[in-house]
Amino acid sequence: MQSRSISPDTGQHGGRAPGNKRTANSPTPAGRLVPGFVFVLLKFMKNLSTTSRLSVLACACLSVCAVHAQNTPQPTPQLKEVVITSSRNSQLLTEALPHTTVLNAADIERHQSSDLASLLQKEAGIQITQNGGRGSASSVFVRGAASLQVLVLLDGVPLGKQDASGAVSLEHLALDQVERIEVVRGNVSAIYGSGAIGGVIQIFTKQGGGAPRANLTAELGSRGSRKLSAGVQAGFGVDKATKLSVGVSRQSTDGFSSINPEQQSAANPDSDGYRNQNWSMALSHTLAKGHTLGLRSSHYDGKFDFDSNFDTPADTHTGRTRVDASTLFTENRITSEWLSKFSISQSRDRNSNNYNTAFAYSDAYVTRNRIVNWTNSVSVAKDLLLTAGLEQQRQSVDVDDGFGGLYGRARRVNALFAGLQGSAGSHSLQANVRRDNVPDVGNETTGYLGYGYAITPQVKLLASTSTAFNIAPLGYLYAPFFGNPQLKPEKARSAELGAQWSQDSNVLRATWFRTRSQGQFEYDFTSATFQNIARSKNTGIELSYSGQMGRTELRASLTAQKPVDETTGETLNRRAKSLASLSVSQPIGPWRLGADLSYSGARRDGTKDLDSYTLLNASLRYALSSDVTVLARVENVTNTSYQTVYSYRQAPRGVFVGVNWQPKL
Repeated sequence: MQSRSISPDTGQHGGRAPGNKRTANSPTPAGRLVPGFVFVLLKFMKNLSTTSRLSVLACACLSVCAVHAQNTPQPTPQLKEVVITSSRNSQLLTEALPHTTVLNAADIERHQSSDLASLLQKEAGIQITQNGGRGSASSVFVRGAASLQVLVLLDGVPLGKQDASGAVSLEHLALDQVERIEVVRGNVSAIYGSGAIGGVIQIFTKQGGGAPRANLTAELGSRGSRKLSAGVQAGFGVDKATKLSVGVSRQSTDGFSSINPEQQSAANPDSDGYRNQNWSMALSHTLAKGHTLGLRSSHYDGKFDFDSNFDTPADTHTGRTRVDASTLFTENRITSEWLSKFSISQSRDRNSNNYNTAFAYSDAYVTRNRIVNWTNSVSVAKDLLLTAGLEQQRQSVDVDDGFGGLYGRARRVNALFAGLQGSAGSHSLQANVRRDNVPDVGNETTGYLGYGYAITPQVKLLASTSTAFNIAPLGYLYAPFFGNPQLKPEKARSAELGAQWSQDSNVLRATWFRTRSQGQFEYDFTSATFQNIARSKNTGIELSYSGQMGRTELRASLTAQKPVDETTGETLNRRAKSLASLSVSQPIGPWRLGADLSYSGARRDGTKDLDSYTLLNASLRYALSSDVTVLARVENVTNTSYQTVYSYRQAPRGVFVGVNWQPKL
């Protein structure tokens, strides 16, 4: 294992580390692995397997990889992913003990996804639901955990709302300025605090540096869709000590009528449009070797039309959500063994809605979160890294619900955290502990303990246990009429067993997990307030693969789970027991062809049943020159009719074409 000293250049946003060179035309382990994985995937979709059977299949895949791993060459030199979210420190993806996957800039470019939601649903254990098309309210489930229990970070800044929804405005986070996304599954409250029961999704924007270059993209498509984005990234000065990235984007669509008239005949059949303007800026300067000062800022402004199950044919609704996140940071190499990071951040989510009905009204919700974080990483011995720090979050909410429910509340959450990660021979270890002090609640202590054992350089066994908690949003506590200031934090405990095969950029991981939560927030119709009365358990297995077979790049995932509401014995609402995806990207001369297949099993939405569905997307890129590329994609190729929320339809087939120009300046 490489030294765990942290570099300011890689410690903030990860990247890739060099791998081993291989001959150009040799067969690969992935070449033997992928056909078998695809067979398992198709078999799974045809005839759903039990968790235990999937466990056997996962072990079989890993065994095949282990047999062929030694002395088997790769076609081209490969690069290894570096991640930060799994421990707060830079480490190779293959060294991360929590189940972590990465969508880097090349992945985002190849997928040509229209928004963040459609990109994330291809990842293992992730399920997205939306009340209609682009810009409609979205929820993300990770390992069956609700959106309220999934922490979403934008360049390290938490984005959760403090109103009575507790949601994240995921639907408005456009991809144009995104450099990479890291997904960590499972309880990691010991690293990040409240809200990380299901895991963490961290979005990193472009940070600049290198030779000056520009990026301009224009796109047109179905339903009057239009997009124009532009950006510049550069490094300036001696040794490129100053890094700059600036990007702007505007996109819009006329949309479609999301309400299904067969299930809600009274709703307005008009199309629901969406407009989004966003920008991102990053500026940093190396003051001296090992000492960097920087500023990052992002802004997303989404305007949307939406339908409601309570509409009449003449009703229309419009809304606007603005999401901002900014950070002033410094990274200082105090000694060769000690890296100190200090940041002051703020996030703000402003949402307003206008309901144009017979009884017209409007509402407004504003959430703010100000964070001070100081994190120190010290190499205390070879391959042994100690991390310690403190954090303060000042959370606030101001609400006008349109019915006389006006309130404003704030609180301050203080935390101390520490972690130890390292390796010795075939053994690797990660231990984290965190103590959060929450007003009117007291101290909450959480822990994570993970262990890895390398059977061979390519095959590793993994195990972990962890605890997590989630404090109620301020709206759950203090909203007039239904808030309950006596709510206690939700608690969760998780255990995992896994196995990983890796060779150069090829990574296959199988993880069995079990998470049990108690004291969950649920609206109680008897008391007409939120109460700590729900309990849930989820047991399952995840498989994820990313790598190459020859020149073909592949990603695949498979999830089988049993998310159960222990108070009723029923499957948790809107959660699928089975999820799967397969992405293929093939270069052919100046062409690159891609296809994405994703599957979701049947789900229950209240008293209604939602059918399973399979989606196919296709994409094409053609390089006209070294800096001009023609883009095309077809979303929902088979024009599948499906719903993720009862009575709200998802987008039909759509065709989109565009051009990308990347001149060097």
